[in-house]
Amino acid sequence: MRFSGWELVIVLVIVVIVFGVGRIGKIGGELGSGIRAFKEGLQGEDKEDSEEDETDL
Repeated sequence: MRFSGWELVIVLVIVVIVFGVGRIGKIGGELGSGIRAFKEGLQGEDKEDSEEDETDL
């Protein structure tokens, strides 16, 4: 089952009506900051692993 363009537009309009534009923007911002923190955490683990490898030598 595939959604057409009009069905997606209708769903988006209903979501905007239910949650409001401000709340959707806030959720998007929180989601973006969460993804950013996750990426930084992954990079931090890589740096820690490489530092541990260097000290083992």
